[in-house]
Amino acid sequence: MNFLNLAETNAPLLAEIEEAASKVIRSGCYLHGPETKAFEAELAAHSGARFAIGVSNGLDALRLIIRGYMELGRLRKGDGVMVAANTYIATVIPITEFGLVPVFVEPDEDTMNFSWSEALRILRENDESKCPIDIRCAMITHLYGTPCWNLKAAEEMKRRGILIVEDNAQAIGAEASESGLNGVRITGNLADAAAFSFYPTKNVGALGDAGAVLTNDAELAAAVKALANYGTDRRYHNLYDGYNCRLDELQAAMLRVKLRHMDRETARRREIASIYASEIHNPSVTLPQIFPDMGQVWHQYVILVPAGQRDIMRKFLSSRGVPTDVHYPEPPYLQPCYAERYRPEGDTASIRLSKSCISLPIANVTPDQAREVARFINDFNL
Repeated sequence: MNFLNLAETNAPLLAEIEEAASKVIRSGCYLHGPETKAFEAELAAHSGARFAIGVSNGLDALRLIIRGYMELGRLRKGDGVMVAANTYIATVIPITEFGLVPVFVEPDEDTMNFSWSEALRILRENDESKCPIDIRCAMITHLYGTPCWNLKAAEEMKRRGILIVEDNAQAIGAEASESGLNGVRITGNLADAAAFSFYPTKNVGALGDAGAVLTNDAELAAAVKALANYGTDRRYHNLYDGYNCRLDELQAAMLRVKLRHMDRETARRREIASIYASEIHNPSVTLPQIFPDMGQVWHQYVILVPAGQRDIMRKFLSSRGVPTDVHYPEPPYLQPCYAERYRPEGDTASIRLSKSCISLPIANVTPDQAREVARFINDFNL
């Protein structure tokens, strides 16, 4: 059993992938071509968004959104950006890179997502502070493929003039339990803008790096598109000192194939998650919740074990041929690049989760293998 085997993941699609790649190679058009335009249109249609811009990777998608808002005057250096305290560091890097201030929001331990109630508490305390931070943005992460959304809280943020950006790197195709600001439930089109990652390990993965920005905001879309191509709005006319963050034709063609099969991949992951949920009965293990009113896509299936027991359980499972992983062993604010600036006081939910979480294999697992994994976990005595 593998935790993830990309060759195995791509094997059922190999003929389509090879045909798509061959078509691009023969065309002689490798950038700014028909595959990228078609992929952008298909991704936008799937999410119901007006604009999709293919870019180089998920981190660059987030960077381009933040930089775009700054160029449009909607964010300024020193502004606060609320961000999940237990997300991957890529969600935080664009905030600090442009001189913004991360305001870490602890997770809801039931969903493991950014806690909207905690975010509102922070905003209200900030209102009463003698030295308030001007919080102008919230960056929400749909962690592990579970939608992070609360319409009432989001509407309160919008009344305060706060931009809401989705980090949708792990949740393509997921659906929230209620509509977003744009009238749809699908993640990536719940709020003002969203960043997608198509890193090869994602549910919809490229054969290299790739990403996208989605938005319904024409001004932001134009800024992002220009910034991603050296800051140009037309040839040799540079509006901004931009970047080279373009999506190439080969990756766009690969992603068009993957997007066609996304629903099948999602259904398979949901089947495995359902087997784990119904057959793991070890009282020392906390399973991730399945929310019937949501459409979770299970980028990772993350269980929790008592602190101090994770390595023991992982070794036990490894000895029985079950590979596991940890997403993520430390919150971003404890990484060396941030630890001196943002270290919290005392125990936090993000630290507790980081010490207890184990990711079980879900990407290349058959139903029989999932039942075997469940049996081994039930046999384990802490």
